Amino acid sequence: QVQLVESGGGLVQAGGSLRLSCAASGRTIFSTYAMGWFRQPPGKEREFAAAISMNGGDTAYADSVKGRFTISRDNAKNTVYLQMNSLKPEDTAIYFCAADRQGVIVTMIHEYDYWGQGTQVTVSS
Repeated sequence: QVQLVESGGGLVQAGGSLRLSCAASGRTIFSTYAMGWFRQPPGKEREFAAAISMNGGDTAYADSVKGRFTISRDNAKNTVYLQMNSLKPEDTAIYFCAADRQGVIVTMIHEYDYWGQGTQVTVSS
């Protein structure tokens, strides 16, 4: 089992920045998992935001966040990050991190094996 705990959410004004962290623990070799960030806006479905391969060499982004968000990881700290810049009110959502045992970038919810509880990000206009 893998436990994922997100942190770093909060309230920020439009144009501001936040950095989310997701710490992994449990019976896992973190460096063998691909990691993803998803978000769920109020009243909407959960959607893909970003993903990173197990060694950090490959990344993928949703069009809505490309150029503003950066996903990264520190395998020595068992942590994945999401740097969010130029935030917009439409970025308001609960942000979830997820782990994929296959180690390669995937973008579909059902392809991920473990999920965190989420952290709230609110962007005011």
